[in-house]
Amino acid sequence: MKRPTGQLSTVKQQIAALKGTEVEMSINRGRKKIDTVSATVADVYPSVFTVKIKGVKQTLQTFSYFDVLCGNVTIQNN
Repeated sequence: MKRPTGQLSTVKQQIAALKGTEVEMSINRGRKKIDTVSATVADVYPSVFTVKIKGVKQTLQTFSYFDVLCGNVTIQNN
């Protein structure tokens, strides 16, 4: 696990601002597996947020804000 940098409240505000927009995400799945996907931020909740990943099947995945804070998930706005 990486050392957290920044504030959790700041990460929540930034992701809430991206709700409904298309973003590029890099997801560290462990064991040197990093997925890069195009997704839309679907919903924002107090401790997690959900994204709809585009592809052959549209899937809904949930991530915590701490994943973003630690660097396991990175989000770039298109």
